[in-house]
Amino acid sequence: MKTLLNLIWLVFSGFWLACGYVLAGLLLCVTVIGIPFGIASFRIAGFALWPFGRTAVPRRDAGAASCVGNVLWLVLAGWWLALSHVITGLLLCVTIIGIPLGLANFKLIPVSLTPLGHEIVRTDAPFGRR
Repeated sequence: MKTLLNLIWLVFSGFWLACGYVLAGLLLCVTVIGIPFGIASFRIAGFALWPFGRTAVPRRDAGAASCVGNVLWLVLAGWWLALSHVITGLLLCVTIIGIPLGLANFKLIPVSLTPLGHEIVRTDAPFGRR
Protein backbone atom coordinates (compact mmCIF):
# COMPACT_ATOMS: atom_id res chain seq x y z
CA MET A 1 0.00 0.00 0.00
CA LYS A 2 2.80 2.42 0.83
CA THR A 3 4.36 1.81 -2.58
CA LEU A 4 1.10 2.76 -4.29
CA LEU A 5 0.76 5.87 -2.11
CA ASN A 6 4.38 6.82 -2.82
CA LEU A 7 3.79 6.54 -6.57
CA ILE A 8 0.63 8.67 -6.38
CA TRP A 9 2.51 11.16 -4.21
CA LEU A 10 5.40 11.23 -6.66
CA VAL A 11 3.11 12.06 -9.58
CA PHE A 12 1.00 14.72 -7.88
CA SER A 13 3.41 16.61 -5.64
CA GLY A 14 6.47 14.70 -4.50
CA PHE A 15 8.62 15.16 -7.59
CA TRP A 16 8.27 18.93 -7.69
CA LEU A 17 8.64 19.26 -3.96
CA ALA A 18 11.83 17.17 -3.97
CA CYS A 19 13.20 19.17 -6.93
CA GLY A 20 12.64 22.39 -4.98
CA TYR A 21 14.47 21.04 -1.94
CA VAL A 22 17.35 19.77 -4.09
CA LEU A 23 17.66 23.15 -5.82
CA ALA A 24 17.66 24.90 -2.45
CA GLY A 25 20.28 22.44 -1.19
CA LEU A 26 22.53 23.13 -4.18
CA LEU A 27 22.22 26.88 -3.65
CA LEU A 28 22.94 26.50 0.06
CA CYS A 29 26.03 24.39 -0.58
CA VAL A 30 27.65 27.23 -2.55
CA THR A 31 28.88 28.82 0.68
CA VAL A 32 30.79 27.06 3.42
CA ILE A 33 28.36 28.28 6.08
CA GLY A 34 25.38 26.91 4.15
CA ILE A 35 26.69 23.35 3.72
CA PRO A 36 24.94 21.91 6.83
CA PHE A 37 21.70 23.51 5.68
CA GLY A 38 22.22 22.16 2.16
CA ILE A 39 22.72 18.64 3.49
CA ALA A 40 19.57 19.01 5.59
CA SER A 41 17.73 20.18 2.49
CA PHE A 42 18.90 17.09 0.59
CA ARG A 43 17.66 14.93 3.48
CA ILE A 44 14.24 16.63 3.34
CA ALA A 45 14.20 16.14 -0.45
CA GLY A 46 14.59 12.39 -0.02
CA PHE A 47 11.82 12.40 2.58
CA ALA A 48 9.60 14.54 0.33
CA LEU A 49 10.18 12.15 -2.57
CA TRP A 50 9.06 9.00 -0.68
CA PRO A 51 7.20 10.02 2.53
CA PHE A 52 5.07 6.91 3.04
CA GLY A 53 6.76 4.24 5.12
CA ARG A 54 9.28 6.72 6.54
CA THR A 55 9.30 9.11 9.47
CA ALA A 56 11.54 11.73 11.05
CA VAL A 57 12.98 11.08 14.50
CA PRO A 58 15.25 13.31 16.60
CA ARG A 59 18.91 12.33 16.71
CA ARG A 60 20.33 11.70 20.14
CA ASP A 61 23.73 13.13 19.30
CA ALA A 62 22.37 16.51 18.09
CA GLY A 63 23.99 19.26 20.11
CA ALA A 64 23.93 22.98 20.60
CA ALA A 65 25.13 23.69 17.05
CA SER A 66 22.05 22.03 15.58
CA CYS A 67 19.86 24.04 17.96
CA VAL A 68 21.45 27.31 16.83
CA GLY A 69 21.22 26.21 13.20
CA ASN A 70 17.55 25.30 13.63
CA VAL A 71 16.78 28.74 15.06
CA LEU A 72 18.52 30.35 12.08
CA TRP A 73 16.70 28.02 9.66
CA LEU A 74 13.35 28.68 11.37
CA VAL A 75 13.72 32.45 11.09
CA LEU A 76 14.99 32.51 7.50
CA ALA A 77 13.21 29.64 5.74
CA GLY A 78 11.48 27.20 8.07
CA TRP A 79 8.26 29.00 8.74
CA TRP A 80 7.76 29.71 5.01
CA LEU A 81 8.23 26.03 4.24
CA ALA A 82 5.91 24.97 7.04
CA LEU A 83 3.26 27.41 5.88
CA SER A 84 3.50 26.09 2.32
CA HIS A 85 3.14 22.52 3.60
CA VAL A 86 0.07 23.50 5.65
CA ILE A 87 -1.59 25.20 2.67
CA THR A 88 -0.76 22.36 0.29
CA GLY A 89 -1.90 19.77 2.83
CA LEU A 90 -5.22 21.53 3.33
CA LEU A 91 -5.75 21.78 -0.43
CA LEU A 92 -4.98 18.09 -0.87
CA CYS A 93 -7.38 17.13 1.93
CA VAL A 94 -10.32 18.62 0.01
CA THR A 95 -10.86 15.35 -1.86
CA ILE A 96 -11.12 11.91 -0.31
CA ILE A 97 -8.33 10.55 -2.52
CA GLY A 98 -6.08 13.46 -1.52
CA ILE A 99 -6.43 12.96 2.26
CA PRO A 100 -3.43 10.58 2.58
CA LEU A 101 -1.38 12.97 0.47
CA GLY A 102 -2.41 15.90 2.65
CA LEU A 103 -1.48 13.95 5.76
CA ALA A 104 1.93 13.21 4.22
CA ASN A 105 2.35 16.93 3.66
CA PHE A 106 1.53 17.55 7.33
CA LYS A 107 4.15 14.93 8.22
CA LEU A 108 6.77 17.08 6.47
CA ILE A 109 6.05 20.15 8.63
CA PRO A 110 8.21 19.31 11.69
CA VAL A 111 11.26 18.40 9.61
CA SER A 112 10.83 21.50 7.44
CA LEU A 113 10.71 23.69 10.56
CA THR A 114 13.76 22.19 12.27
CA PRO A 115 15.76 19.97 9.88
CA LEU A 116 19.01 19.82 11.81
CA GLY A 117 19.08 17.12 14.45
CA HIS A 118 16.51 14.91 12.71
CA GLU A 119 17.04 11.59 11.02
CA ILE A 120 14.72 10.05 8.43
CA VAL A 121 14.10 6.36 9.16
CA ARG A 122 11.76 3.66 7.94
CA THR A 123 8.60 3.28 10.01
CA ASP A 124 9.48 -0.29 10.89
CA ALA A 125 12.64 1.06 12.60
CA PRO A 126 11.33 4.16 14.44
CA PHE A 127 14.29 4.58 16.77
CA GLY A 128 16.90 5.02 14.04
CA ARG A 129 20.39 3.62 14.12
CA ARG A 130 21.80 2.62 17.47
